Amino acid sequence: MGRRGGSDAICNLVICNDSSLRSQPIIFNPDFFVEKLRHEKPEVFTELVVSNITRLIDLPGAELAQLMGEEDPKLPGANSAASGFFRSLMSLKRKEKGVVFGSPLTEEGIAQVSQLIEYLHKNLRAEGLFRVPGNSIRQQMLKDALNSGTDIDLDSGEFHSNDVATLLKMFLGELPEPLLTHKHFHAHLKIADLTLFDEKGNKTSTPDKERQIEALQLLFLILPAPNRSLLKLLLDLLYQTAKKQDKNKMSAHNLALMFAPHILWPRNVTANDLQENITKLNNGVTFMIKHSQKLFKAPAYIRECARLHYLGSRAHTSKDDLDLLTSPGSKELQPLKPQKRGRLDSCHQEETQQRTEAALRELFRHVHNMPDSAKKKKLIRQFNKHPSALTPGSEAATPPAPRRTRSRSFSGLIKRKVLGTPVIVERKSRDTTPEPKRASKENIHLLQKCGSPAHMSQAKLKSLEGRKEDSCRRMRAHLLAKDSSSL
Repeated sequence: MGRRGGSDAICNLVICNDSSLRSQPIIFNPDFFVEKLRHEKPEVFTELVVSNITRLIDLPGAELAQLMGEEDPKLPGANSAASGFFRSLMSLKRKEKGVVFGSPLTEEGIAQVSQLIEYLHKNLRAEGLFRVPGNSIRQQMLKDALNSGTDIDLDSGEFHSNDVATLLKMFLGELPEPLLTHKHFHAHLKIADLTLFDEKGNKTSTPDKERQIEALQLLFLILPAPNRSLLKLLLDLLYQTAKKQDKNKMSAHNLALMFAPHILWPRNVTANDLQENITKLNNGVTFMIKHSQKLFKAPAYIRECARLHYLGSRAHTSKDDLDLLTSPGSKELQPLKPQKRGRLDSCHQEETQQRTEAALRELFRHVHNMPDSAKKKKLIRQFNKHPSALTPGSEAATPPAPRRTRSRSFSGLIKRKVLGTPVIVERKSRDTTPEPKRASKENIHLLQKCGSPAHMSQAKLKSLEGRKEDSCRRMRAHLLAKDSSSL
């Protein structure tokens, strides 16, 4: 069930009828583990985010130390005479600072300023909003009311939308440091330089929007909590204002020109100090306004790292360490499903099986090297019952069966045919036993007539032996007759 409010926010209500799950906490925020890690272990969280920022942009050692808060920011124009003048002017303004204006940003101050933002959401059609100044007297009255913490009825008609818009810019301009902080100044300059590469690997002038969005998402994660909260409210207001530019004549670029000096420019600097960086900074704020609806979501791999950290698994430290994670525009990661656990279990079983097979192969080698004995034969028979335990490479290690000594006589050849003992022809090159003498054509003819030993009867066997004996007798008689004639 959904309800759409004035700020286009959708509230989801989930009804659970399972009594066993009612006592379990239901997590609606996809960044739950990210926020938990940020509050409970800020050092771990900062290291995780910064390691991914440096993957996207090149920050030298000094700038990285400034981003981490290890060194004071070195800003342009910090040592000029003009900066000293502005610094003294701002200190005079803050001598009588109130609860809200001129004070460091707090949740109480955000609660007061949020009244101005809510009022402006209802009056976005005023032409020249944030550009046309309001009435200074009404602005001072409203400022005093906010500093004193009194209730203000902005819908009474006493104040104009231009008064409220100008006062909001004044509040941001009087903060001790810009909303995006001095520590992040150099990082924003580097993000503005992220461009696409051509086919030859050369940089082009086309901005790399995906990497810029990812870098801003990471950079906003390490902002102080009050700064991040107010920045989200402000960019959403400017995004909605730019959508009504056909009425108020204020595009995203025009709004960036109004707000960049207040939320991104370093304090106590002039336009001359920034020089060529002014264009980068203004374009950077324009980009933030246009893509504000994507910038306050943690990248998917940061969510996964935070989740793995609390589930006791090994937490990855960068996007490159996660093979399962996707680009910022891909689907959000879901909690670990039972199918995924099944795959992990199967992988574990495969590793166990591999170790078992390796141990069996080692045991087989040991048995093969044992001296001949009844025990060795028994173990080899058991191994032969489980051939799957051996790899193809280990089959060659199987001890060869003892070869029966071949008979060189013709009768031995007949016996082998009758008894079914195979004559292995393929392994001639491996056998060291010399080949038996070839039988005569007559004997081969007799073998072919005999056919298969399985169908050879005893009568045929006897007749075959008789024919052989007759042949031998005739051969001896022929030789004797030849010898006698020669004598």
